[in-house]
Amino acid sequence: MPEEQSQPPPPESLLQVIDNLARFHREHEEYYSQAPLRQAGELQARSRALKALADRWSVVEAGEQTTAIPFAGAEDLNAPGLVAESGILFMEGENEPAELRRLKREVGLVAEETAQGGAWLARAMEQAWEIAGGLAAHPALADLLGERHRIIANDWQSAGLQALVARLLRRALDLLTQVDFSPAALRADLRSGRKAPAYLYSASELLDRAADLMAESATLVHENERRWRVFRARVRALQAG
Repeated sequence: MPEEQSQPPPPESLLQVIDNLARFHREHEEYYSQAPLRQAGELQARSRALKALADRWSVVEAGEQTTAIPFAGAEDLNAPGLVAESGILFMEGENEPAELRRLKREVGLVAEETAQGGAWLARAMEQAWEIAGGLAAHPALADLLGERHRIIANDWQSAGLQALVARLLRRALDLLTQVDFSPAALRADLRSGRKAPAYLYSASELLDRAADLMAESATLVHENERRWRVFRARVRALQAG
């Protein structure tokens, strides 16, 4: 009788738990191998908007409010093509555009959700690591322990990336709070030190890096798909006897 067939299989209760994890966590990770990519694309779009404004404000000369007509567009402050792409519109007599307020609000929400998700995942992997160590007592699973620990390692690394993404996003928001986005304040800045473009460039760079790390996180999780599949196939084979 081959050696692997002579080994007693793990308890059925343990196999059921492993099968449950391999099924539902694989499905869960299929979602999280895609969702961060969408968020990364959205962050890049917001970063492009900030860069477009910074590019414009780095070279344009400050104008004057040329009309008393309510809601007229500010010729000097609006970046070419950006209004149609992002909706960000600076208007005479108004304050910070609503679209910029929404941009910052959405970045803050992503930061909060990412921080919470990363913290939860780190706690989950702490427990998973301890449980996986107990599988070493079952020789029938010995050759899969590398696969299981690699899954945990990838998810743990993803958790760390998520925590860093949240920090980057929050710091980007801190930088944006240094800019008064009312037309009057922006024109005053254009006539003096042009500090606003510098803050926008730096904030956009932090958004870019956060987007890159989100994509890395998705890649790590995506790498687990085959490992979960192999792990579940072994469990089903053992259950079948």
